[in-house]
Parts: sequence; structure tokens; C-alpha cells
Amino acid sequence: MTTPRPIVLAAGGTGGHIFPAQSLAGALAKRGCRIALITDKRANVLDGALATADTYRVRAAGIAGKNPLRRLIGAAELGLGYFQAKRTLAQIDPLAVVGFGSYASVPALAAALSLGHRTVIHEQNAILGRANRFLAPKVTRIATAFQSVGNLRDEDRPKTVWTGNPVRPEVVDIAARPYPTLEEGGLIELLVFGGSLGAIVFTEVVPRALAALPETLRRRIVLVQQCHEKDIGAVREIYSKAGISAELAPFFEDMPERLAAAHLVVSRAGASTIAELTAAGRPAILVPLPHATDDHQTKNAESLCDAGGGWIIPQSSFDEASLGLRLTSLLSDTRRLRTTGMCAGRMGIRAAAEKLADVVLDAAGADGDRRRGGPAPSREAAE
Repeated sequence: MTTPRPIVLAAGGTGGHIFPAQSLAGALAKRGCRIALITDKRANVLDGALATADTYRVRAAGIAGKNPLRRLIGAAELGLGYFQAKRTLAQIDPLAVVGFGSYASVPALAAALSLGHRTVIHEQNAILGRANRFLAPKVTRIATAFQSVGNLRDEDRPKTVWTGNPVRPEVVDIAARPYPTLEEGGLIELLVFGGSLGAIVFTEVVPRALAALPETLRRRIVLVQQCHEKDIGAVREIYSKAGISAELAPFFEDMPERLAAAHLVVSRAGASTIAELTAAGRPAILVPLPHATDDHQTKNAESLCDAGGGWIIPQSSFDEASLGLRLTSLLSDTRRLRTTGMCAGRMGIRAAAEKLADVVLDAAGADGDRRRGGPAPSREAAE
């Protein structure tokens, strides 16, 4: 029996790239596709359909920044990764190669293009990243998380499809659950997170801002917050003295459940965060990472807030006073929180993984009959 040609996903090891790849892998696996993954050394724990996928690791490094030596080393790593990926792709002969941005996807996509394979890139942010800008003119299809994407050339728009950003099934399931009951004067679930270990600025600002709230509000807050391990003791002491119920940890394994329970979120504005907030329909105060490439987190946040799904506080203005004023206003207006959550939910594309799978299979099938592997699997065949 002939082994089916795989669809290769190329993604770096960070959650912002692996989570969409994982969701797409699940959607493709349901349609009978064989999945392979090309990634870098950071991808240590893989779940879902990626856990059983054939996994190949290649060298990769960034070339941004002003340090010439680092740029030279990064270019050399990418070159090595390109030859590793080219050798792998020549052996497994994929139907298509799908890249999820960042420098880690460049070797696989560049190798796929040199071998004549069909290629798709997915952009998770509201601005096309550097890696995807480099690849966009050459690939078969471009899929985007946002309807409007900056840095996209007019010549590339005809092959661009708005799919949304795939999120984990556990997050999609939140949409079927109603916004948590929020009674006047009742308990308010507040979720604060910023990256895998929590943003330092949240550790510094949020405890002081919450401790300065009127006692009537402090007593209503049930807080879940990500913190660095070294900060937990000091932060816990602040909350204890303020009479605030708080659960603190560097990482929460059950983040989808935490998100489902939240009445309000305080977070960064990364692509996966925006996708999960909109899929779940939860209002958020967003503090974009100021040094993100091309300031893409601000653009991500603006897309959500322009739709009425949240509020932006630039990090330069994010202090005890500004956050305290915003929280005092929001926590005193339960109807506003609920309405903003509804607006966020209207922006969510919960079928993003299926839409992206459609794009990938369309690109793969565009030449499937002419190549030696036969046609790509289809949704109808899978069903």
C-alpha cells in the first residue's frame, strides 16, 4: 500500500505559531491527511494531531537587530536549516508546505519553493511579518487572521484569503457557553496574563492598582494572574493585605477554563491572545508589547477595540492610576462588560481551522492530479 504524501506544517516552537499549526493539523487529520511538522529546537511539547506527526527539526535563527555578528550567525543558521529542510522535503515529497511565520518557518518554505512544491503561509497578526513579507510574492496562497492586513502588496491580494486564526478546540468550545453570570455587587472573575511566564509590567502595575481600588470593589474580585516564580511571594503579600482573593502561578495548564470563567481579561495583544479572546467572547484591557516587530500588537489590539471588543492602554501609559481608573469604571458597570464581550465574540472566527484547511487543500489539489502522488484528500472524501 502506498504511503500518502504528507502536508508539512512549518512552525517555530513558540505558542503563537504552534497553536495555529496544531489546530490546522487537527482539521486536516479529520479529513484523512497525513501530517508532518518541520520546526526548531524550541518545540519540546506537542499536543493534538502534532503529537503523532512525523517531526523534523532544522536550524533557524533570527537576523533582525543591529548586532552584525548576530545577524551573520542568524543568516548562517538559516542557510543550514534550508539545506536540512530541502533534504527532508526531497525525501517525503509533500503535497504542500504550510508556514506560520517567524524565522523558523523560512528554511522549510524556501526549500519547498526551490523544489516546486505548493506553499501556503498563514499570517497571525494584523501586519504581515518580515518572514511572511519575504515569502509572500513566491507562495501559492496567503491566509490571514485579520480581514485587513498591513504590509501586503497589492499584487499578492488576489491569492490572499481571510481565514481567521485557528485556536485550540477547548477555546472554540467556550463560545457555546454563556458569558458568566455577573450580578450587581457580585463576584468578578479577573484574568491577567502576558506570555508564557507573565509580563513583568503586569506584575509591577496590576497588584498596586487593585490594592488601591475602593474596598467595596476589592472584596468582589476573584483574581487569576500569571507571574514569574520569583515574584509570586511579593505579589501574594500585596493581595493578601488588600483582602483580594488571588491565585498566582507562572503557568496555568487549564487556561481555556480560566478564560471561560473570566468576566474581564488584562493581557498583551499577541495574535493567539486576540484569537482566543474573540473565539471565547471575553472583554479585555489590552497592553500591547511596545517592542513587538512593526508594532504589530498595537494593530492587533486596534482591530479588536475598533470592533467594540476591548480597551487599549499603551504600556507608556499603563500605570497604577490609569489602570485603577479603567477598572473602577468597568467593574462598576456589569452591562458594559457583558456587551463588550458580545462584541469581541462577533469578531471571532471559530471555524478558522476548517477555513485554513480548505485553503491548504485547495492549494495542494491545484496540481495534485499532475504530480505523482495523485489528488489531495478532500472534505468529501474524508466524510
